[in-house]
Amino acid sequence: MNDSIKLQANQSPLQGSLRVPGDKSISHRSIMFGAMAKGDTTINGFLLGDDCLSTISCFKKLGVDIQISGTNVTITSDGMENWKEPIDILDTGNSGTTTRLMLGILAGSQVHSVLIGDESIAKRPMKRVIQPLRQMGALISGRCDGQFTPLAVQGTQLSAIDYTMPVASAQVKSAILLAGLRAKGVTTVRESEVSRDHTERMLRQFGAEITTEKGVIKLQGGQKLTGTHVEVPGDISSAAFFLVAGAIAKESSIRLEHVGLNPTRTGIVDVLQQMGANLEIELNNSESEEPIGTLTIKSSKLNAIEIGGELIPRLIDEIPIIALLATQAHGTTVIKDAEELKVKETDRIAAVVHELKKLGADIEATDDGMIIKGPVTLSGGKLQSYGDHRIGMMGAIASVISTQPIEIEHASCISVSYPNFFDHLRIVSSFETLR
Repeated sequence: MNDSIKLQANQSPLQGSLRVPGDKSISHRSIMFGAMAKGDTTINGFLLGDDCLSTISCFKKLGVDIQISGTNVTITSDGMENWKEPIDILDTGNSGTTTRLMLGILAGSQVHSVLIGDESIAKRPMKRVIQPLRQMGALISGRCDGQFTPLAVQGTQLSAIDYTMPVASAQVKSAILLAGLRAKGVTTVRESEVSRDHTERMLRQFGAEITTEKGVIKLQGGQKLTGTHVEVPGDISSAAFFLVAGAIAKESSIRLEHVGLNPTRTGIVDVLQQMGANLEIELNNSESEEPIGTLTIKSSKLNAIEIGGELIPRLIDEIPIIALLATQAHGTTVIKDAEELKVKETDRIAAVVHELKKLGADIEATDDGMIIKGPVTLSGGKLQSYGDHRIGMMGAIASVISTQPIEIEHASCISVSYPNFFDHLRIVSSFETLR
């Protein structure tokens, strides 16, 4: 993929069926848990995106045997107590999930390691993870007293803590729970707003006992994981781009198969339904730990809504494409309580507002979100992705309703989560690249 791509304005109907790539969050965790577990782990539907490949690279450096065949992965591990101390730095690339969860895993290991990422990771705050891990006895040092990468971790014996989450964050929660696996005592995490629960589900899948009741999660330390089989569903965060495309493009119908419908992730579905979108949901019968279904979206007349509160953790990654959706809704859409967007791959509040304004959107930034008035006709222009895959895809989807071509700079960043995004766009549209 060229680093810059120019998309022809495409106001024709979108039609077709897609199976979006595997869930990024689940793909990450399947590698991590398989590497920690004793025995063989097989994974189907793995996401071959840059972020997840960074996770594989890190564990290979720890001596874990990982074989890739298409979207199938096989892991053979003797358990994390038999990892080899890496002679090389563990490079997490652009992946915040890899960086933060690895800190929790490595803190209770028996090895010394150093984590580093790209320029974006170097700016992302790690204090929110380091603080509770240090309360458990973790030995972590790094730039600005461990607030930023590079970070050095000396594995040691940890002690359980009872931790109340200050903000909803699946990454922080997961880092604590994964450290808790190797800690003495019962680790407790308390959530006022429920965040993604892929870690809790997968811990059970790998044989750990963990309880969740009324936002309180408890995990007994000293448990060992056993290799198993993981079926990775399609990523609803990737599906969101085509859900929005189908809703806003005229005379369109897109069917998305085998999509993960974990209730902690389906905020985008709630938003579409509340806006009045023509959306059908078919749940699949599956033995998977994660609920899976088929989504069919058709052209819709949309109404503006207010998005905030407990809904935000369930759609935080989808807010860029929801902002585009809101430009086509009748009325004023308000997105609030989304301060977390400022510390993603980029400041997504500022980036989304700036780029959509270039296309003619009536959108303003607020301290914790944005205000969007619609519907408006979007023109074309040159958009900056900021190296953020979700901003890049938002711009590409805007081309299905824009009156002029849209150019996206640094479009290669989209491969982080959706390597075949433009191939899928071609399948459902008459999409053409002008350059």
